[in-house]
Amino acid sequence: MEDAISHPRNTRVAVVTGGNRGIGLEVCRQLASNGVAVVLTAVDEKMGAEAVEKLKGLALSEVLSHQLDITDASSIARLADFLKTRFGKLDILVNNAAVSGVVYLQHHADGSVTSGEMFKGMDRDERLEWMWGNCRETYDAAKEGLQTNYYGTKHVTEALLPLLQASSDGRIVNVSSDFGLLRVTFVDHAVPIRPLLVPNRTRSSSVDLNKN
Repeated sequence: MEDAISHPRNTRVAVVTGGNRGIGLEVCRQLASNGVAVVLTAVDEKMGAEAVEKLKGLALSEVLSHQLDITDASSIARLADFLKTRFGKLDILVNNAAVSGVVYLQHHADGSVTSGEMFKGMDRDERLEWMWGNCRETYDAAKEGLQTNYYGTKHVTEALLPLLQASSDGRIVNVSSDFGLLRVTFVDHAVPIRPLLVPNRTRSSSVDLNKN
């Protein structure tokens, strides 16, 4: 869904990956509330369009959706081409899309309930206890976690870097978590990949962004 969006040349433009629910959707809402033209991305085109309609129901019209699978090079390239043609620049990139890297033994493995909803009311120890009892890490799940949470974020950033450099004030925001700070042998090894590796990638991207 690539609706028309009015954008004066001085309007700031943001891309939010995984913007159709949870933290990503709230980031889109707050950016749009502050006058930023937001491109909300989602793997599922229908879910992205539905998220945009939710935001438009809040009188936030400067939002559109675009399909993006951050593990698919052609999908990333299509987004980059769209942004270049429509806006000619990118001011803010919010890397939010991620996967858990584990197999859930109970329901909600389809993503119909966010982790925030699942863990509502639990403190950190309670969340850990729940995950110990209800999650298992498999080779395929861990591989997906690495490919998505680190390499996917890296590839999106690299592809959109020229558009960020075309902005007078380009910004990259990488959403992470504090799980990587836990000093325990944790059942979910793929989730800490993001908080451990992404901050280093953030610093590297900052250097690249400032070269121009």
